[in-house]
Amino acid sequence: MSRPPARAIILAAGRGSRLRPLTDHTPKPLVRAGGRPLIGWGLALLRAHGIEDVVINVHHLREQIVAEIGDGASFGLRIRYSVEEELLDTGGGIRQAAELFGVGPSAEDGPPLLVLNADVVTDIALDQLLVAHRNNPGGITLVLRDDPRAAAYGLFGINEKMQIRRFLGAGAPAKGLREYMFASVQVLDPRLIRTMPQSGPFSTMHGIYPRFFQKGVSFHGFVHTGRWYTSDTAEDLQQLTAALEASGGLAPRQR
Repeated sequence: MSRPPARAIILAAGRGSRLRPLTDHTPKPLVRAGGRPLIGWGLALLRAHGIEDVVINVHHLREQIVAEIGDGASFGLRIRYSVEEELLDTGGGIRQAAELFGVGPSAEDGPPLLVLNADVVTDIALDQLLVAHRNNPGGITLVLRDDPRAAAYGLFGINEKMQIRRFLGAGAPAKGLREYMFASVQVLDPRLIRTMPQSGPFSTMHGIYPRFFQKGVSFHGFVHTGRWYTSDTAEDLQQLTAALEASGGLAPRQR
């Protein structure tokens, strides 16, 4: 099995508006659940799979995140920060963060970029995800999951070869496809960075990715059936905390 790439991006710049007033004074990635900050679960997942080179994008109350996480040594990681003076949205955040890995307009080859949200707690087998992405050269692999709320989040339809043929309601007819929601973890070929806008904010899922999809960029799905929690609202956070306390934590799936 191939060695995972030693680089990942954690998206941590958002304001966490739906968790206000909690996030008025505490950045969402540092909100605690199960005895550690939300971002700590993602850092532990990366470390468990040998991914040690990490860039975190920051904006809202960023000084607190940098002070808490530091250079990553206490987590067994090497961490740098992509500081956003203005919020760049998901796409702009990925593009700017990738520059710290030397990935820019002239990027050609190199290991793929693993991207995850700071507020997602999961036990995704990242090694298996990266192997699956290896079979999708030049493209993007989205982690997908079944969920009763999938339609509210937006549906992605995949065929028997795990190719995404329906992207948020656009593309092939839904009939004959299995439909899932995006689980906020993805892997992308770094060469795609050079085709993104080189300044300003833009979205991935509602901006650049639909354009990629229309142009024929290869999108594949990786279906995760294990544990996965988000923390968008106070109710989500309560459910996550209860689940972690009941289970004694969350051990990442090992290689």
